[in-house]
Amino acid sequence: MGTVGDAEKKPTVVFVLGGPGSGKGTQCANIVEHFGYTHLSAGDLLRAEMKSGSENGTMIQDMIKEGKIVPSEVTIKLLQKAMHDSGNDKFLIDGFPRNEENRAAFEAVTKIEPAFVLFFDCSEEEMEKRILNRNQGREDDNIETIRKRFKVFLESSLPVVKYYDSKGKVQKVDAAKSVDEVFEVVKVIFTPKDEKVKHHGCAIL
Repeated sequence: MGTVGDAEKKPTVVFVLGGPGSGKGTQCANIVEHFGYTHLSAGDLLRAEMKSGSENGTMIQDMIKEGKIVPSEVTIKLLQKAMHDSGNDKFLIDGFPRNEENRAAFEAVTKIEPAFVLFFDCSEEEMEKRILNRNQGREDDNIETIRKRFKVFLESSLPVVKYYDSKGKVQKVDAAKSVDEVFEVVKVIFTPKDEKVKHHGCAIL
């Protein structure tokens, strides 16, 4: 028997930000496996929409080719639909908000503020090396496009990180380390505080 309060319980949202090649996708997969979150990649949702051949998809494709950022409402609608369809109440939103306007629009439209922002900090040199090595067959993985994407990330997404940092909501992770080392740090961030205390208590006993 759920009360009205339960029905209106807002989902837990964690924004996952980091430049291209910072290892966000790999870490999100680990978080999903260990902590039961649903991973929503704004980029994947946009790519799926492009493949669908819809009018919306064609517009998205043209904008991405130009290196432009897709209008907030388009991405937010795709995210809202995916959140609703998933049936879960804990989400990692990866690669969004891409800029301050995205951020303000997401909070205004969904009335959800993120629990925190998981920020994968990685140098441009390291990111370039990783992307060129991964060869996933993505057509936007050439060096010129990588640099353009990194520049867009610095100019647009870093102000979002700074905004949430001013509210004490950023968990910054050094993403230059190995996948396993990074996940050890991530695990601590996602483990509820009371569980950490329990483990600590067991160790003393």
